[in-house]
Parts: sequence; structure tokens; C-alpha cells
Amino acid sequence: MTTATPGPAARPLGGQRPALLTFLGAVGTVTGSKFLVESDHARVLVDCGLFQGLADLRRRNWRGLPCDAEDIEAVVITHAHLDHCGYLPRLVRQGFRGPVVTTYFTARLMEIVLRDSAKLQIEAAQHANEHGWSRHRPALPLYDDSDVDSTLKLLAPVPTGTETDLAAGTRLTLHSAGHILGSAWARLTLEDGHTLAVSGDLGRPGHPLLLPPEPFSGADVLLMESTYGNREHEQEAGRARFVGVLNRTLARGGTVVIPAFALDRTEVVLHELAELRRAGRLPADVPVYVDSPMALAALDVYRDAVLSRAPQLRPEITAEGMAALSPEPFLAVRSVQESVELSRSGGPAIIVSASGMATGGRVLHHLRRLLPDPRNAVVVVGFAAQGSRARDLVDGARVLKMFGEYVPVRATVADLPLFSAHADAGQIVEWLRAAPAPHTTYLVHGEPDAAAALRDRIDRQLGWTAVVPRSGEHVLVR
Repeated sequence: MTTATPGPAARPLGGQRPALLTFLGAVGTVTGSKFLVESDHARVLVDCGLFQGLADLRRRNWRGLPCDAEDIEAVVITHAHLDHCGYLPRLVRQGFRGPVVTTYFTARLMEIVLRDSAKLQIEAAQHANEHGWSRHRPALPLYDDSDVDSTLKLLAPVPTGTETDLAAGTRLTLHSAGHILGSAWARLTLEDGHTLAVSGDLGRPGHPLLLPPEPFSGADVLLMESTYGNREHEQEAGRARFVGVLNRTLARGGTVVIPAFALDRTEVVLHELAELRRAGRLPADVPVYVDSPMALAALDVYRDAVLSRAPQLRPEITAEGMAALSPEPFLAVRSVQESVELSRSGGPAIIVSASGMATGGRVLHHLRRLLPDPRNAVVVVGFAAQGSRARDLVDGARVLKMFGEYVPVRATVADLPLFSAHADAGQIVEWLRAAPAPHTTYLVHGEPDAAAALRDRIDRQLGWTAVVPRSGEHVLVR
């Protein structure tokens, strides 16, 4: 039984007390994943992500946790996206010194993500101080390179499918989640014998590079993501629309810019472009540029996974080798000068650049140049959170603010989440269906409408008790 409680003092006295679960992030929003599990002898944090999107959410990154960082024995990271791991260097700055337990490839990708995040934090603080737009004097980064260095020393990769002692009386097993390379869903066995599962971000069965998520095997309490809790992916229709947007734009001499997350989304988009080129559905002479140092670094990790035949990759991908990620002529844009030169070039061309939600990165420079011209197109290929520029574009914005000015939106904007690495509502229900019902399923990591829709669907189709928790709420795990 899982019972809501107003706070730590409300836990029953006498005997071994049930663990207390606190929702510190990813409630009512898709970002900031943090779930604190406290028992008599252990305090564990599952995921440690940054809030992104709306300004009110981003300000929450500056708040402290409800416990001292040094009192947390261990952190579990389900995967390397910033909204699941990006707060870690801040936690280390605050005094955390325990192990950060995750998979091998997540550890590899986390180094790329956290170093890039620190760079952006430092640059934003410098820009604020130079131009005086921050109310803080001086503006400071949330963390810096030294905090990232300290964080990386704490990484403790473990294999999937193997039970690991996490803290006193608490054991962890990670299972492949099929979301991005290295992603996992977590199952904790607590000191009183009760179990807690956390889905992290669940992948879709049709991921072109990764095998489907390992089946859910049940738990007393489940934390289930709900990013696409009110949507269904339309794969074939979406693919046809994608090809149509590409070819119409290229035929009129335009450029297609694809804001893509540096982790996984870039690899998936490149794989799709390679398939289209091989099938003769994409002109062979149109250049494809990848303009994101972070994406190129992540691409190297994916290539290592292909070469080592990582077990979470689809067999056809390992058999295909490097060709799976190479839509020749594929051109890597590495230096700032190369990016500037690309921004001066004309079409037809395809540019894949980060960030995926257009909240920062080199893609902003391309958008500023390309949006005013109706010959061009912007293709949004994944989830865009409230408050992000990608969401504004999807919602039909006629102007977009960047670099202190408003840019008119005359280019075609296509919302094509077929490349999303998240399972949709139907796929989530199918993943849950074969498992025994948890006592309570909590819907997290989704905007309110999506979480509520998935709650109702789980209740209607599975007959399970599903709840959308409140931010900061405490519940007992039993």
C-alpha cells in the first residue's frame, strides 16, 4: 500500500518504518527528474535532472534539496539527458560524495552532456555580466568545469540485469529502457522488502537503432513517465510527411533545419536520412550537415557501440556498421568558423543542429537566418516543452525572440514527432500490461494534460490505481 503523507514526521513509529518517497521534480512538467527515497538507513536519489523551459521552472534549479546533499548515500541515473542528470554537478558542489550508479554508455554520454552544460552555464553568466540583464551582481553559473570534474570521479557504471548493493539495505537492478543508448529503467528493493520501479524515459518499440525496452516485471510502486501520455505516434504517415517537407523545400532551393537533441535524436535522424538516400527518396547531391560539437561527440559514442556490438542495439544495425549513421555526403561542422561559414551558405541543404528544443546552441543562429525566408523549412522532430522556442514554433508563433530581437517566422514549420525516443500512450500501456499491477502507479515526467490522460487510460484499460502526484509530495512505499 502506498499512502500519501504530509511529511517525514508523519511516518509511523515503532518497528521498521516504510520508505518515504518525495517527488522533487518532473511533476506537472517533463523536466527536472528527481525522486528521493528515504528509509531508516539509506537515502537515495533516483535521477538528478535540470528543469528546462519556462523561466519559473528554470529558477527552481537554484533551490536546494529538502535534505543536505552530503546525507544522500547514492544517486541512480536512468539516462544521460540533461533533464535526468544535469543537476548532478550542482549536487556535488553542495557536498554530495556518494556513487553515481548508471550504465556504461550512460556514463560515457554523461561526460559529454555535463561538460557542455557547464560551458553553457559559464557563457550565460558571462553574457549576463557583460550586458547587465541579470538581477544578480555578479551573475554566477549554476556550476562550472571543476564541479563536473568532481562529478565524473563519482560515476560507478554497472551492467544491466545484475543486482547491485546501492546503500544500506537497498539493492538496485537496471534494465534496458530502449530510449537512448545506455538508458535504463530502475528497480529498487528496499530494506523492508518492498520494491519501487522508476521507468526513466521509456523507449518506443520501433526505435530504428535500439532494441525495445526490457519488459516491466512488476513492483509495489511504479513511477511511470507520461511525456506522450495523450498522444499516439503515427509512424508511416509521419515518415511520408517528413519526406514531403524535405523534397518540397529542397526543390525550391531552400534549406531544411532540423533542431535535434544531441543524444540519440541526431543519430536517429541521420539513420533515417541514410535510409531515404539509399531508397532514392532523397536527392543524392544534397549535402547533410551536422552542426553540433556535442552531437558529433555523442555520435562517436554510438559508433563505438556499433563497433563493439552493444547488446541493446538492433542486430541489423551492428551488421550494417557505420553505414547506419552515414547519409553521405554527411558533413561534420566542428569549429565555430565552419558554423559561421555554413550560416552564410544557401540551399538546397539539410542542417541538423542542437538544441532539440531550440533553447540554445548553434541551431539558433541557423533559425535566425532561415526563418524569415519562405523557401526554407524547420522540422521539429521530438517533444518540445512549454516555454521552449521549438514549442512556440509548433504552436504557430509568427515571430520568435532570440539574441535580443524578434525574428519573423515565414519558413514552413513541420511538427513531426515520429523521431521521438519516447513511447506513446498505447505503447506505455502495452509495456505495463504483462506485469502484475503495482499497488500505485504515479504518473511523472509529463505536462498536466498528458499525465492526466495516461492516468485515465491506465485506469480504464488495466484497472490499475494511477495517480498524478504534486510537486514536493511525500508518499510511503509499502
